[in-house]
Amino acid sequence: MIIEQLYASDEYRVRIFKALADHTRLQIIRTLKDSPTELNCGEVGERCEASKSNASYHFRTLREAGLILVRKEAQTKYIQLHRETFDSYLPGFLDSL
Repeated sequence: MIIEQLYASDEYRVRIFKALADHTRLQIIRTLKDSPTELNCGEVGERCEASKSNASYHFRTLREAGLILVRKEAQTKYIQLHRETFDSYLPGFLDSL
């Protein structure tokens, strides 16, 4: 692996850890982990006691880090964990929550 690839991979890891370094975002991850299906953003925000704008900010941070997947249906956004990211970069992390 060349140096640029290592650097890019490290930058991605930093983005992941920054995204996880917040209590509300950990609550969001925990909520999604415990759900057998995707949830709409409003449901997740309510369960985490986050305002709509605050939850939106956290969803964007998690999405940009590749930790959640977002699907839009009409005007409703649904989110779920991007488990492949956790399996690749943080094996066992979800089990620890």
